[in-house]
Amino acid sequence: MIPLVLVHGFMGGSAQWDCLDPFLSDRVTTIAVDLPGFGKNAALPPVDTITGLADWVIQGLRERGIHHYNLLGHSMGGMIAQEIARRHGNAVNKLVLYSTGAVGVIPGRFETIAQSKARAGTDGALATARRISATWFEDEEQGAGYPDCSVIAEQAQLPAILAGLDAMEGWSGRDGLADLDNDTLILWGDGDRTYSWDQIHILWSHIPKARLAVIPACAHAVHMENPSTFCQILVDFLTA
Repeated sequence: MIPLVLVHGFMGGSAQWDCLDPFLSDRVTTIAVDLPGFGKNAALPPVDTITGLADWVIQGLRERGIHHYNLLGHSMGGMIAQEIARRHGNAVNKLVLYSTGAVGVIPGRFETIAQSKARAGTDGALATARRISATWFEDEEQGAGYPDCSVIAEQAQLPAILAGLDAMEGWSGRDGLADLDNDTLILWGDGDRTYSWDQIHILWSHIPKARLAVIPACAHAVHMENPSTFCQILVDFLTA
């Protein structure tokens, strides 16, 4: 069975995928990474470029003897997944780009990256983690998955938060979308506040072998809001 490598996004961690175990454990072998500075690797020095994070994931997989895999990236992890597919495309069987985009700085972003960095410095890592986690759910702090998501986000310290913002600010994959030759699933919740339909449509229309799945009544954390539907779509794609 080809394993599925799961790459979390900004202020995420491998534990965010635990809710999928009841739906995937007997169908798909998963390998969830913790990026440096986040989750279980919060103590590692953070990396401040998307390409550097992609190289870090590739090297880690090689060290584990994993040379052929399916790949899913969520949010900032979707940017990393695009870079992995460009650098290590022969190793990637199928690609899933989940609630993500082709540019690190979304046009019309609610505030500049510089403002986000200043706000994080003023508010502190803990408050920033809780605020960002709330935006992932349609019902914000009342979302069923919010407490677990917030606990994972709270593991990141300020240097990792700033590095993640720098990484996104310095990255664009727009010009390379046509070069992604993998069978690709674009997966998105129609209530996502982070990535609008315009960003999803760019991925869907510019990646040659892209298919699209839109899950209603979910925001940025579809896999935590509707894990059964998320997993069924995912398994159908991987096994097609």
